[in-house]
Amino acid sequence: MTAEPAVPTAGATVPEGKPRKAALAAWIGSALEYYDFFIYGTAAALVFGKIFFPTSAPATGTLLALATFGVGYLARPVGAFILGHVGDKFGRKRILVFTLLLMGISTFLVGCLPTYNQVGAAAPALLVALRLLQGLSAAGEQASANSMTLEHSPQNRRGYYTSFTLNGTQAGQLLATAVFLPIAALPKDALLSWGWRVPFWLSAVVAVVGMVIRRTLEETPVFQQAVASNTVAKLPLAVLFRDHWADVLRVVAAAIIASVSTIFTVYALSYAVNTVELQKSTMLWVGVAANAVALLAIPLWASLSDRIGRKPVFITGAAGCAVLIFAYLWSISTGSYALIFVFGVLMLGVVYSASNGIWPSFYGEMFSTQVRLSGMAIGTQIGFAIGGFSPTIATALAGPRGDNWLGVAIFTAALCAIAAVAAATARETHKVPTEELGTKPAAVPPVAVAATAEA
Repeated sequence: MTAEPAVPTAGATVPEGKPRKAALAAWIGSALEYYDFFIYGTAAALVFGKIFFPTSAPATGTLLALATFGVGYLARPVGAFILGHVGDKFGRKRILVFTLLLMGISTFLVGCLPTYNQVGAAAPALLVALRLLQGLSAAGEQASANSMTLEHSPQNRRGYYTSFTLNGTQAGQLLATAVFLPIAALPKDALLSWGWRVPFWLSAVVAVVGMVIRRTLEETPVFQQAVASNTVAKLPLAVLFRDHWADVLRVVAAAIIASVSTIFTVYALSYAVNTVELQKSTMLWVGVAANAVALLAIPLWASLSDRIGRKPVFITGAAGCAVLIFAYLWSISTGSYALIFVFGVLMLGVVYSASNGIWPSFYGEMFSTQVRLSGMAIGTQIGFAIGGFSPTIATALAGPRGDNWLGVAIFTAALCAIAAVAAATARETHKVPTEELGTKPAAVPPVAVAATAEA
């Protein structure tokens, strides 16, 4: 006969988790998941305008292709509501497995699509449909991986361990860019006929590896404790918007910082290659170098946040990106590869990593176990949706000739400022015990205050 789990009493110590295993699962899963997501962005910037919108003028075709990149972000808030509810009610592990499988299948199918010249308007329609499925998957991926890792981590190292989710995301972006390097070097006919499909077909391997790793991970100690004590919310979304609506809005605004990544990865690449006519392979190497540096910078910034707090690190990253975006886009306009590498690596690899590396802990610590996955998923995905359309807005701001980089830089800096202000209004939580996260600080009774004053 199996014994029933003990119901923890108030103040009971949360069982020790398995932070290293959770961090590894988050890192590998996110790397594989975001490899799929980012190869789409690269293909949208370099190829999709020519094969899915060939009847449009080159500038219009590029704009339409980048719009399909943004479409994936439309599905993310919807997926966040659905997957956030399931994850907070039934556990983080289920979402981790489901999102990886959905992303792998939808990405593989993108590589199988017919082109506009083969089936007409049905081709871009199918492309948009699969991009929406990618968005649904991504909606629950980071929130579930972050929640899983944070809840397995020791209190004094939550920033460090949860940063591996974003470290994995950067690795996925690095891998996606690296895979496209030999593809972009193919002759034009080969690139447009079969070459662009290869990175998408590789997602089949991605899905299998990720599934094997994530199925072996255990549910988090605090969620198991919530199940044992019967404190899992029946309607997590109702609890979230009743008790944590201000933090949801705060996360939405702070998550706009992701625009820096999408502007760098999609718009700046398109501007450099299609407008300034710089070499595709060289610009892809800028992304490789920046993301390689980010792999080292992210855990360092996260460890610093465990010591001095989340807010100062996040705000430093947002403010730094607001300045460096001017230098990076200007360097592209000059055509100087040396300046492009210096400012690109400094902005995305070093400074952006300050905000990017600590938001998993920063946002996750705003919410209680009951609603953590929902709060992170909904807040981030709405903010990311804005970031997802940033390349499209930037392309429109750049004008018909695509050379108004200053307007794009001002737009990006304004988004960074919004994120910094939102972070400044948050509560500092790096020293709050995991089981007490998302609760209001206990008020000191008036009697105690009076007694302290008399003493």
